[in-house]
Amino acid sequence: MNTAAMPGRKPGNPCFSSGPCAKRPGWTVDALADAALGRSHRSKLGKAKLGEVLDRTRTLLGVPADYRIGIVPASDTGAVEMAMWSLLGARPASMLAWESFGEGWVTDVIKQLKLDARIVKAPYGELPDLTTVDWDTDVVFTWNGTTSGVRVPNGDVIPANREGLTICDATSAAFAQALPWDKLDVVTFSWQKALGGEAAHGVLILSPRAVERLETYTPAWPLPKLFRMTKGGKLNEGIFKGETINTPSMLAVEDCLDALKWAESLPETLADRSDRNLAALTAWADRTPWVDFLAKDPAVRSNTSVCFRIVDPAVANAPEAEQAAFAKALAAKLEKEGVALDIGSYRDAPPGLRIWAGGTVETADLEALTEWLDWAFATTDKPVAQAAE
Repeated sequence: MNTAAMPGRKPGNPCFSSGPCAKRPGWTVDALADAALGRSHRSKLGKAKLGEVLDRTRTLLGVPADYRIGIVPASDTGAVEMAMWSLLGARPASMLAWESFGEGWVTDVIKQLKLDARIVKAPYGELPDLTTVDWDTDVVFTWNGTTSGVRVPNGDVIPANREGLTICDATSAAFAQALPWDKLDVVTFSWQKALGGEAAHGVLILSPRAVERLETYTPAWPLPKLFRMTKGGKLNEGIFKGETINTPSMLAVEDCLDALKWAESLPETLADRSDRNLAALTAWADRTPWVDFLAKDPAVRSNTSVCFRIVDPAVANAPEAEQAAFAKALAAKLEKEGVALDIGSYRDAPPGLRIWAGGTVETADLEALTEWLDWAFATTDKPVAQAAE
């Protein structure tokens, strides 16, 4: 094994997981002291806190006044499922997939809802040609591929006069990337990503066009209680005023409020912080011969879930199982040193590393991490080349 000197500094926070993500800088459990514990979420206090989350979310994200925002069960997954099961089937659908979560939505629509949807795919690290998408169909897609490090660069390709609805899973994009609200009819995300919040709660945002669909269309399949957003053919407005379908964790609600207030106090946006973090990782990758972005095109690289592949020939030319073992060993070495936690690539993604660079992460911590990445690469045994037969 090669030897190399350990770097002299460590990241102040070793949490680089892509979800749940790092808490905001300076967070302690004392931030939750005012949580409405032991109180009903339907009490005056409970409703006020839930309503405050919605109001602060609208302001920070710049959500139009006529869009509804609701807190729903089961994280971003629950929000996406609510949208698909409630809205799809009224017209033809298109499913876009370039990473594992997009693939999951394809599976649900084709195998569970049994819709004859058009599927548009691209391999990990790439976007499909979005100009080939029929936007007069209902289109389901992820804005930022959490498992691939690929994002939609902007909404220019989406026509303003589209006939279909755009249903956008924005869970690793919200608060970190500009979302063109006039081009999006449904947007979903969870607090556990860019806000560094706690899991289990999702956010569902509906445009007036999406609301109209809900009030004029009844799906052919039964809807479980958790998915029902209408009563008597009209939108259940209570859901979008903080009256959640099921009981939320008021501890998680308080944590979200803390993150939102912190974001409001910053002299820059969370997107600015994410962009600066991506720039730091890009500078390292540009000068480091053993690593490269999974996303080849800089225009579509994520500034939150940054995915790398190992391109050193000793690793890249090895069988995929050995590539995966090397990447896993590298990540384990860093975890053992308390330098980086949970930076292995997603289980369905190509072997490599995935580093969260959202706004709750400090740039200095990422810069320190890159020194340790170089150390770990230099000191981890590479695959042994196979002799030619």
